[in-house]
Amino acid sequence: MTNFWKESYGPIPGSLQRKLKSLHLHTCTRTLGIDLLGLIDFSKDRQDCIMRAPGLRPRHWAQICSLLPQKKPPAGLDVVFPPRFVRTQQQMTIIGGKAFNINSFSSQSGEDGDGDDGSMMGWDALDEEEVEAMKKVSSAVTVEELTMQDFDQYPRFVVRNFGSLKPGTRVDALLKLLLLPTRLVQNKQNEQLEKARQAALVRERKEKIKKAKKKIEKIKRQRRGYSMY
Repeated sequence: MTNFWKESYGPIPGSLQRKLKSLHLHTCTRTLGIDLLGLIDFSKDRQDCIMRAPGLRPRHWAQICSLLPQKKPPAGLDVVFPPRFVRTQQQMTIIGGKAFNINSFSSQSGEDGDGDDGSMMGWDALDEEEVEAMKKVSSAVTVEELTMQDFDQYPRFVVRNFGSLKPGTRVDALLKLLLLPTRLVQNKQNEQLEKARQAALVRERKEKIKKAKKKIEKIKRQRRGYSMY
């Protein structure tokens, strides 16, 4: 869209650029399952950006990182999983920019709290306990004042010392961290949607062939003097 605008109308106005960046950021957060984002004070001189992602699991993040350059999460983007989402029952933090044992998470089967089949399309496939827990966080619109209590029981992305960035550069900083993981997730989802579409077409063709065979068999029986009941 931006290239079309540049070719047709010239440089994009600054006000429109800001709106497009905000739109891109909204798409990123939506794709990654982020429902709540805010700045939290951790000390007098430090504010972290916390992005709550209730449906994220260690296996999901491992799958994404396995597709990233050098199989490392983006530098500056940490992911925190509370104890109830980790098989060791201890809070786990995956530090951005540092390698970690991807296989130890991608090989888990239903032990990190989601009970799904491991596909990226199954980010919202939660067990009954998680469904009940999600009811409490499903409406982020009702949050009036952010505190760490809104985040600490749920998986979350963390950008440390985010408050030190100038206000005009913060959207760019988040986009730099989230765009690539978002594209990878979208590509994977599109691949799975295409596979599902092809599978549906195959089933449809098989059904047509089956009906055609029945019709031919009926005609043959009628020619032999038999009736179909």
